[in-house]
Amino acid sequence: PPPGDVLCVCGWGLTVPPPQVMFCTLNTHKVDMEKLLGGQIGLEDFIFAHTKGQRKEVEVLKSEEALGLTITDNGAGYAFIKRIKEGSVIDRIPVIGVGDMIEAIDGRSLVGARHFEVAKLLKELPKGRPFALRLTEPRKAFDMISQRASGGRGGGTQLGTGRGTLRLRARGPATVEEQPSAFEERAIAKVDDLLESYMGIRDTELAATMVELGRDARDPDALAQALDSQLGDFAFPDEFVFDVWGAIGDAKVGRC
Repeated sequence: PPPGDVLCVCGWGLTVPPPQVMFCTLNTHKVDMEKLLGGQIGLEDFIFAHTKGQRKEVEVLKSEEALGLTITDNGAGYAFIKRIKEGSVIDRIPVIGVGDMIEAIDGRSLVGARHFEVAKLLKELPKGRPFALRLTEPRKAFDMISQRASGGRGGGTQLGTGRGTLRLRARGPATVEEQPSAFEERAIAKVDDLLESYMGIRDTELAATMVELGRDARDPDALAQALDSQLGDFAFPDEFVFDVWGAIGDAKVGRC
């Protein structure tokens, strides 16, 4: 489909996007990585598909330990750049932008890799040596879409006002659920921040799963066992698990 096309959710079945679709944004046609389609969809939300654009080959010198990237993925084999830290190594390379899909590093294909695998690979690259980065940027959607929406009859449609949400799961059917409680929203935000701090990724669905597993944990050891049972592939370090347990506890009592 052309950039900015709307995908429809019908009968609680989400049409699978064709291979050229990189990712989808919720309620905006722009390449806004803070509006990525995740695991929950409001009943009145709009979904915009962003298709593949120009392919780029870039050589990057890893002059610092941290490249300044936050990586995410669309759950269907594409990892891409969600955020670039100002003043970082990557920020100094104008050709690299937010929304770029990371196809390969030094010729190694990353199609099919999860975001945490790509972040780990980038982190393990030795400091002081260059590496090749193959990227594909998303095509830019048309600004006229937002102009038409804002100037339509009746002042435009209010989006995202539904109280229920459609939650998409990797295993099992989609379900309609109530929106997260205030505690869950605080805890998910805190855990998502910790994921970015420790692993260079942001993933609200993963954070929500961790909060669900840890809300009744008596101590960090109990949380570690719960995480290992469901998310053992991540091999979370002990200090990260301790901070997650503390963040969930803070959210329960309303501490920011």
